[in-house]
Amino acid sequence: MGYDVHQLVAGRDLWMGGIKLEHELGLLGHSDADVLIHAICDAILGAANMRDIGYHFPDTAAETDGMDSKIILRKTIELIATKGYRLVNIDATICAERPKMNPHIPAMQQCMAQVIGCDVDAISIKATTTEKLGFTGRQEGISAYAVALIEK
Repeated sequence: MGYDVHQLVAGRDLWMGGIKLEHELGLLGHSDADVLIHAICDAILGAANMRDIGYHFPDTAAETDGMDSKIILRKTIELIATKGYRLVNIDATICAERPKMNPHIPAMQQCMAQVIGCDVDAISIKATTTEKLGFTGRQEGISAYAVALIEK
């Protein structure tokens, strides 16, 4: 299981599932702040008992500053392979009021499937709002949840 959240701010691009979305706000973070990929990486690493994304890609390291999260995803797949694991599937949910994520989900699935080297059907992505409640509802941030199944 993985979870990530980043604050929405002006002056940043909005990256989600490896693709750039047109929006007046972007996510603040050390890397490109792609909450969906970060939650997925945490889920994959957790399933392999390999700690978390912050352990392998610290937000204090110069080499991860501004890093494309697709690189983090590819390296995460390589990391679990060192223990003999491969990804079976991912189930993820993005929590955001705006922009609407549903029109972009097929592109996100295609992008991540290409990075991982898996069938697009192995990546399930859903989107929801929080009905205007909490930090997500106030459009202060976006969060994502993910579950990953791996096998030896």
